[in-house]
Amino acid sequence: MALIRNSLILLFFLFEFSHAQQVNWMSIEKAQELQKTNPKNIIMDIYTDWCGPCKLMDKNTFQNQEVAKFLNDNFYAVKFNAEGNSVVNYKGKVYKNPGYKETKSARNSSHNFTRYLGVYGYPTIVFFDKNTNPIAPITGYLTPQQIEIYLNLFRDEKYLQIKSQDDFKEFLNNFESKFKS
Repeated sequence: MALIRNSLILLFFLFEFSHAQQVNWMSIEKAQELQKTNPKNIIMDIYTDWCGPCKLMDKNTFQNQEVAKFLNDNFYAVKFNAEGNSVVNYKGKVYKNPGYKETKSARNSSHNFTRYLGVYGYPTIVFFDKNTNPIAPITGYLTPQQIEIYLNLFRDEKYLQIKSQDDFKEFLNNFESKFKS
């Protein structure tokens, strides 16, 4: 009996430690607060409940262990429902979704914070600098290998060196992927 119990305990620990790392998602308010003591860039995943590519990106990209680890180590990761009913306090200003209606229909109105960020397609990733200023929205589904390019560009603030298409092409030509899958 003790052997079975010990085996079950061992299996439990092996499962827990082998379980995929997950992104530590937080609110924009929490990210702004953390930046005061430990500045990091912010990545915001802007999605909607009805968006198929958003769900695929969540499953295939954000649940990828390498992506999750990279995000947790280098960014404050924010997940934001573009049509949700949350109240957002960003840089002292409050944003709401005044057109939000509790409904079973697939869509709702866009949140004012979504509009402020200039987001009109989903999924969209918005990067923010260490002063919580939005830098760049990137719209569309991204695989782990595709998002890795942007993660490196914005983590190390290499985007500041990109002044032209040629600069971006040079960055891409010199980029070496480290993600295996």
